Amino acid sequence: MTHNVTQKLIDSHLVEGTLDPGTDIALRIDQTLTQDATGTTVMLELEAMGLDRVRTELSAQYVDHNLLQTDSRNADDHLFLLSACRRFGVWYSRPGNGVSHPVHQQRFGVPGKSLLGSDSHTPAAGSLGMLAMGAGGLEVALAMAGQPYHIEMPEVWGVRLTGELPDWVSAKDVILEMLRRHDVDGGVGRIIEYHGPGVDRLSAMDRHVIANMGTELGATTTVFPSDDVVRRFLAAQGREDDWTEIRADEAAVYDVDEEIDLSSLVPLIALPSSPGNVVPVSEVAGAEIYQAYIGSSANPGLRDFAVAAAMVREHGTDPSVSFDVNPSSRQTLHNLIELGYLQPLLDAGARIHQAGCNGCIGMGQAPATHSISLRTVPRNFPDRSGTKDDRVYLCSPETAAASAITGRITDPRDLERDLGLSYPRDIPHEDSVVSTEWLVPPLSPEESAQVELRKGPNIVSLPDMPALPDELSLTVLIKLGDDVSTDEIMPAGNAVLPFRSNVPEIARFVFGPIDESFHDRAIAARGDGGGVVVAGDNYGQGSSREHAALAPRHLGVRAKIVRSFARIHRENLVNFGILPLTFIDPDDYDAIARGDVLQMSGLAARLRAGGPVGVRIVREGREVGRFDARPELSKRDVGLLLAGGVLSAGKTTGDVH
Repeated sequence: MTHNVTQKLIDSHLVEGTLDPGTDIALRIDQTLTQDATGTTVMLELEAMGLDRVRTELSAQYVDHNLLQTDSRNADDHLFLLSACRRFGVWYSRPGNGVSHPVHQQRFGVPGKSLLGSDSHTPAAGSLGMLAMGAGGLEVALAMAGQPYHIEMPEVWGVRLTGELPDWVSAKDVILEMLRRHDVDGGVGRIIEYHGPGVDRLSAMDRHVIANMGTELGATTTVFPSDDVVRRFLAAQGREDDWTEIRADEAAVYDVDEEIDLSSLVPLIALPSSPGNVVPVSEVAGAEIYQAYIGSSANPGLRDFAVAAAMVREHGTDPSVSFDVNPSSRQTLHNLIELGYLQPLLDAGARIHQAGCNGCIGMGQAPATHSISLRTVPRNFPDRSGTKDDRVYLCSPETAAASAITGRITDPRDLERDLGLSYPRDIPHEDSVVSTEWLVPPLSPEESAQVELRKGPNIVSLPDMPALPDELSLTVLIKLGDDVSTDEIMPAGNAVLPFRSNVPEIARFVFGPIDESFHDRAIAARGDGGGVVVAGDNYGQGSSREHAALAPRHLGVRAKIVRSFARIHRENLVNFGILPLTFIDPDDYDAIARGDVLQMSGLAARLRAGGPVGVRIVREGREVGRFDARPELSKRDVGLLLAGGVLSAGKTTGDVH
């Protein structure tokens, strides 16, 4: 039987189920990745489970999101994470060592292995031929405890690449073209696998760019073959022995087929405020900008910085532009220095920031009011930058650097005509310097057993989560539209993320960007049975942050009823005992208003039977309508929900599974 790369990876890790799309499967997880915005909760979950030591082949904890130390909270959490890594046998990447995804690819990525990460851009590791998926922190904690990852078998979407990228067009434009065609929900329920002759012309870090932002399509993950390009990348990292060839069989087929001729692509840009709002740069050229920002998990490669350095070397940047450069890893910064690319950036006025996520997650680098910011980051959801009503555009390093030079949105192809600037050639793609000094290896089991967790005053144990009642009477706390992101449910930024290890405090910010009064209404409804959230399609898109489920649960939210869910958020809701329901008739959404009471009864029997849940709409004490909602839960999901979530189920059974 012939298989594509995706099927080979899944089949080699399958512990339950079959390769039939839409069926429930369970996968063995070889590696895990956590970062500090989600990792503190993961470590608290491991403590709650009573785990002695991780049972994966390798687990790594990165400190890359919360690097601003404006008070003691982030610094305290860094020490907590270091102590947890020593206690549980986890690699620790120190603050300033870099963004998790490129560092993991450089140091730990291995073709053929599976990786589960508590960051939605974990699929970037698919660039090496890995099966890499983002998930909620609790799912990652379970994987670290040796449990399989449960998921519905996705379809495999084969994208055949032909041709070669033209001058001034790069990997970012490939994934922006996919978003232009399919928007932010086009990949839901699918794994994207790139194949064809055009793949050979993309470096490993080019593939990282494309795989990273497959998440913005809603895809479960993205997969590339492990070929000679991957071998060369690993050789440059001093790890050629980790290479294994993994290619699709010659007669392999896909559930969905598509083709992109790379030679036909043009510079593209995503307009505010969605990664799917994509147009050619030429359509918006000329608008004045405030900021041009290079570097993030979405453009982390050496060439992404080197091409910008080569472009600004002769012409500098416009004095009105904030030209921000975020080295994606300490190793990349070493290489920029060694190869002579940092000096041109400095001479052109670049503001060099520490290696980390920084402004991508709203930790500094916020743009000026009502000004345009061009960024090579993966997301431009509203207010994510830290500026209210921001105007963030997503683009390639070429477009960002060209616009920094002119002070206006500029199609980089125009620089040849207007400034006589030739496309930079002979740009390095592979590192010449390898840096491992800021990675702290795990202790031995004997040493780990002696370590105590170091908790600062802002680290609070997870709250208890009672079982799901058989009858619910829930107040509609908020009614939302389509494509609500986790940034809108549980915002990021320097005012919020320092509370990620303190659920009662971070819960004060739930739905803050949309409705600042939500917290108080939820607390009031909690005493009357709890609350429910109603929304449209693709609810919970974006980040994997489980606080978007954990904090609402703390506020008494026991159900969410929507037209459709984003995958990771739906998983997080189940894990924390919030009932996820979808409208059977999408028009029933229109019958509900904020302040209504939604009543459900006989839930245990209905969920176990897999049948619809009947919902009564009560307004001002009088029933005004009824509708049916679909749970779409596996048997495992039902058991977890009825118990009140994964941790509550573990306390009942003595087993975290």
